[in-house]
Amino acid sequence: MTVLSQGGGYLLIVIFGVVMVGLTLLVSRDPRWKTTGAGFLVAGREVTWKVGATSIAASWIWAPALFVSVQKAYELGLPGIFWFTAPNILALVIFAWLAPRIREKIPGGYTLPDWIKYRLNDKKLHGIYLVPFLWYQVMAITVQIFVGGLMINFLTGIPLNAVMSLLLVIGLSYSLISGLRASVVTDFLQMIFIVVGLAITIPWVASVAGEGAISKGFGGLAGNTNIFDPKVAFSFGIVTSIGLIAGALSDQQYWQRSFAIKQDHLKKAFIFGGILFGVVPIVLSILGFLAANPDMGIAAPEGTGLPMIGIATVVNLLPQSAAIFFVVMLLAGLCSTLDSGLCAASSLYSIDMAKLSEAEREVLRKERIGLDLSKEDAKAREFLNERTTTRARIGMFGIAIVGLITAFIVQHLFSLDRLWWIFNGVASCFVVPTVLSVFWDRLSAKGAFYGILGSLVGMVFFIYGNWVQNDVITVFSAIFIVVISVVFCLAFKRETAWTG
Repeated sequence: MTVLSQGGGYLLIVIFGVVMVGLTLLVSRDPRWKTTGAGFLVAGREVTWKVGATSIAASWIWAPALFVSVQKAYELGLPGIFWFTAPNILALVIFAWLAPRIREKIPGGYTLPDWIKYRLNDKKLHGIYLVPFLWYQVMAITVQIFVGGLMINFLTGIPLNAVMSLLLVIGLSYSLISGLRASVVTDFLQMIFIVVGLAITIPWVASVAGEGAISKGFGGLAGNTNIFDPKVAFSFGIVTSIGLIAGALSDQQYWQRSFAIKQDHLKKAFIFGGILFGVVPIVLSILGFLAANPDMGIAAPEGTGLPMIGIATVVNLLPQSAAIFFVVMLLAGLCSTLDSGLCAASSLYSIDMAKLSEAEREVLRKERIGLDLSKEDAKAREFLNERTTTRARIGMFGIAIVGLITAFIVQHLFSLDRLWWIFNGVASCFVVPTVLSVFWDRLSAKGAFYGILGSLVGMVFFIYGNWVQNDVITVFSAIFIVVISVVFCLAFKRETAWTG
């Protein structure tokens, strides 16, 4: 089903890209928004809680929030959307305690792997930590352009690979201008557009569907309205809860914002960001309930799978112009995570992976723990700023290429929801040592290493369970991943407390 011609689709994509780039260029001209070094990577550490909250929410509103949420409401009904939304909110709100804590320990930090290197003094463990953190950014890029490509392909007929390439170019173009500054600014605009879009389209869809149409679909295809249904809690709730919380903790996007938002604004930013995020999947679930109502006669589009069920509902019930508006709103949500992933990868590359001189390392060491810089250090800092920005842009290019290649490949292997579970499973291997590194001074490098190693055993079964779609294997392997990590971290604890 095509709602727009291919020419109209290309024009829509170009206009969207021009608006994003234009806004970034406009704001970046302000001298207060210096875009080198700390400005490029952590927005000068001056982001307020209001802007930070919208950026946190927008960057977490990615493909699963926009598409899997509707799918789970459609398939599983009320319990599906509950077990999707509640852990998502918790995954962000937990940073209201983590972010202020890590800023107390390293006020001038940039990345979580860099903190692990400083905290546990182990280069090998630091290298291991980079794997999931880079993996998560690759997936953030891959999933956004893949789902965005499916959406535009479904509506316009433009080839999937062409759309994915164009979306990546758009996100990369404005991110390269001013890094996290660009991401935060565009997040704010995109979040406003998302909220306005939902406020217009969802009530409109509900009014066209008629009174009682939504409630008739509350049970989803499963016909289940019990939010606390034990079967759904076991098969979907446990894995989703572990995966989402672990995913957020292994996502540099939120640690990057932890270092970018003003220290005394962090708690409010993450609490309000979590709440603001929660509004989106809850409101979008209405589309899933409507599609599950047999009287509506709505089916998933052929060749795209269930993640497109929400768009199919809008296309069936609203005029063409409204459907296009809705798609642009979804595109804004996808791009907010796309640019955030690029910025997160740039900080990982420029701080954790690039080769630094001894002078540069000394400046970063002093900055990390809040020591004053000497005149020589200040000069080195200016030089480092320029080099860091160059390295950050190189990192963006690199991760963009890897993400695009992965998107070309992964479309033939996994459905979106299974892919989402798998990379959250990878993150679960690191969640225990990450939390303990911030709150427990007895954590040792050996305990963290063996905990991760033991978790990888469970990860093998987790991937297998997802591949064969066996919920029992998937759930128990997800629990094992966390439990075995706790056991090893406690068994190999430090004899004395870490003092910094």
